[in-house]
Amino acid sequence: MPSNYTADRQPGVLRSLDWWTIGIYIALLVFGWVSVCGASYTYGDTEIFSLASRSGMQVVWIGTSVCLGFVLLMMDDRFYDTFAYIIYGLLVLLLFATIFNPHSIKGSRSWIVMGPLRLQPAEFAKFATALAIAKFMSAYGFTMKNWKHFAGACGIIFLPMLCIVGQRETGSALVYLSFFLMFYREGMPGSFLFMGLAMVVYFVVGIKYEEVLLWDTPTSVGKFVVLLLVQIFSSVMVWVYVGDRGKTRLLLAYVFGFTALALLFSEFVIPFDIVWVQLVLSAGVIGYLVYNALNTRFANYFYIALFALGSIAFFYSADYVLNDVMQPHQRVRINVLLGLDEDLAGAGYNVHQSEIAIGSGGLQGKGFLNGTQTKLKFVPEQDTDFIFCTVGEEEGFLGSAAVLILFLCLILRLMYLAERQPFKFGRVYGYCVAGIFLFHLFINVGMVLGLTPVIGIPLPFFSYGGSSLWGFTLLLFIFLRIDAGRNLIRQ
Repeated sequence: MPSNYTADRQPGVLRSLDWWTIGIYIALLVFGWVSVCGASYTYGDTEIFSLASRSGMQVVWIGTSVCLGFVLLMMDDRFYDTFAYIIYGLLVLLLFATIFNPHSIKGSRSWIVMGPLRLQPAEFAKFATALAIAKFMSAYGFTMKNWKHFAGACGIIFLPMLCIVGQRETGSALVYLSFFLMFYREGMPGSFLFMGLAMVVYFVVGIKYEEVLLWDTPTSVGKFVVLLLVQIFSSVMVWVYVGDRGKTRLLLAYVFGFTALALLFSEFVIPFDIVWVQLVLSAGVIGYLVYNALNTRFANYFYIALFALGSIAFFYSADYVLNDVMQPHQRVRINVLLGLDEDLAGAGYNVHQSEIAIGSGGLQGKGFLNGTQTKLKFVPEQDTDFIFCTVGEEEGFLGSAAVLILFLCLILRLMYLAERQPFKFGRVYGYCVAGIFLFHLFINVGMVLGLTPVIGIPLPFFSYGGSSLWGFTLLLFIFLRIDAGRNLIRQ
């Protein structure tokens, strides 16, 4: 035994492992294989374990994943801390090299093709980025309140994101936004999460109702509501972050008073576009905030003014990007999601067929291999990105709920394990893993149900393929090994 371990006091790795998490992992693998088998099965096929079938190959991926997990558990947990930056650097270089990959699969250059084997480096870059960010944030003196430290942490996340976007894999790049959930746990102000939520509201409301007119006026409901929300949010933030209720009441009275006058004048006197009034009111709110920032030397006023200005800039730039920068197929997908277009034969076809498959499952489902929508191949990508529709059709509401509960147990367990880590490195990495699983689950199930955009990311342990299965296994078992070493006594 190495000299830096205290003899006779070290629990074995197997004894220190969290077997509850491993049990959930195995259960998800089993349910995942059953779903892949159901999604790829064709009537009359009797060779579900044949390597020529997807269900047979998934057994291979599962077997190699279990072996990979065992190898990860046998390694020294300090290896992941020591070589975090090296692993991250190698994966980023691989991501960058893949941009120039001559092999294009479905318009994406994110795959490395080696004969019959295809690997997607973006799946492995997740654990590498999680290790690097954990290493960076566990350094002595790191604090989320230091903007240089925070910018450095964001840089570690955005670098692989840029490389993945360069591979034309926007969906996989968006997964890296899940690291901001960990930032929140480590002290990032809640205002950042509020800004993210506000941007989503601005985009959805502004784009969805942009062409709807307000009453009998030539005013866009989308633009009117977004600008009004910016003014209300900014006013309330003065109360929350400055503590001045009087100024909040003054701003709200100013906003609602002039807005009401403009509405009445446009409705009963001369119809005009009230958006111009809203822009002037927004400028007035921003000017008032800047004046108070200079007068009181209280920086929070200035930050709120930046929020208001940034909100307006974001909305108008998002509108420009949607209508003038995005490719037609990307624009159609967003319009379908927002309910602006039906397009059941085009961009909305996958989601529509998936909803039919899930709805046809009813309470108890049609039974293993008895799904009609999936057997007749009505749902594209039904064994990869849309694998959850197979669960809904064959296992019904009860089976779907059981799968979601399993995932919920896994994520809650990971958060519990992260909280019990004695060192910041383990806690940060654990929350990174939990955040990635949560993002994949929310977006994948949401897009199958038509609640989130179709961005093409797999459902952990369910979607067919070796890269995603190995990537999620790496994420999980590295953390389990770090957790197993929490009680080791080192000199």
